[in-house]
Amino acid sequence: MDFGLDDTTTELQRDLLDFMDSHVYPAEGAFAEVEAGDGWDRPAVMADLKREAQRRGLWNLFLPHSPLGAGLSNVQYAPLAEITGRSPHIAPEALNCAAPDTGNMELLSMFGTAAQQDRWLTPLLAGDIRSAYCMTEPDVASSDASNIELRIDATSSETRPAGYRINGRKWWSTGVLSADCKLLIVLGLSDPDADRHSRHTVLLVPRDTPGITVKRGLPVFGIWDRAHGGHGEVIFDNVEVGADALLGDQGKGFALGQARLGPGRIHHCMRMVGMAERALDLMCQRALSRTAFGGQLADNADVQRVIANARVNIDLVRTLVLRTAWLIDTVGAKGAATEISAIKIAAPQMAQTVIDDAIQIHGAGGLTEDYPLASFFAYARGMRFADGPEEVHRMVLARRELKRFRTSVRQPVGAGQA
Repeated sequence: MDFGLDDTTTELQRDLLDFMDSHVYPAEGAFAEVEAGDGWDRPAVMADLKREAQRRGLWNLFLPHSPLGAGLSNVQYAPLAEITGRSPHIAPEALNCAAPDTGNMELLSMFGTAAQQDRWLTPLLAGDIRSAYCMTEPDVASSDASNIELRIDATSSETRPAGYRINGRKWWSTGVLSADCKLLIVLGLSDPDADRHSRHTVLLVPRDTPGITVKRGLPVFGIWDRAHGGHGEVIFDNVEVGADALLGDQGKGFALGQARLGPGRIHHCMRMVGMAERALDLMCQRALSRTAFGGQLADNADVQRVIANARVNIDLVRTLVLRTAWLIDTVGAKGAATEISAIKIAAPQMAQTVIDDAIQIHGAGGLTEDYPLASFFAYARGMRFADGPEEVHRMVLARRELKRFRTSVRQPVGAGQA
């Protein structure tokens, strides 16, 4: 495994770092103002950021080996995604590399018909619209996707073509409150009597379809994520769509969901590393700029221990993420399932710890909006649920480890010894 940067990645990294300094960081104040307001629309500066990113060729970098994207491998994309994680609420979207659109675009590129791609994928790739992924539900344990209960019933009559009727409730549908959100990708129960992995279907539902109501936005630790379109609870009341809304095959919703989540998990982890790096930068700057009890914070042994631990843990997780990216490139997401679960456990916890330590070193100021640390902490804590809670990934990881020993009877280490 060689994680050295090739010429393409080096050039993109250099341009992206300049873009962050010249455009993204200066725009953070405008996004903070939106968060403090009561609307859900992005600041006008986002359109400027997108135009500049496109001009620089920093666009759709997340789509690997695809004529639709930049054609980067996961190993090439990893250090770029890490940089965007330093401003996670702005930079990914500015590059058209933000969830949930990335996963939705990947689904459409893999399973969409030509007509579906023309209607939805083309404007998503252009950054003209946003989308939401409606999977999680408030009344069931959605960590087990086979529990999903929103009903998708086939409809047909002599007076209208076959289609589907949708009834149920979703929540944590990111981006759904924004006026830019035009598409809902909805996972629902279509055949309760089928095998647990064949019960569900995915539909492409226009946001303005009658019967859809966004009931409320959901804050994370009091942070609404307004400039990102929020996280909404959505009611589907006899929502009817045509047969052309079906994505992939009926009953294959579970498989589509897994295909969508694989790449998204590693993208999140890449950004977690970048967010932790910025928190460490802020931590060091603060330690060098503050004096307490007659000395610099930077000279305090406890502060030095925290900084050293952050450096070690960030580098450990970065290496694990890069190895996972390399495995996805070489053996595919299925072959890298163990490592994907490992980084999904490790990266958010590492980031949360580093950010929490940075808040502590900033004192009460770290809790305010004067620094990005409070929003970073909420983001990292949320990632311990997103794309599967860490308990599920631990279960998957442990089962894979134990499977090696279940296949043969082995003498325990030390057994029979005096």
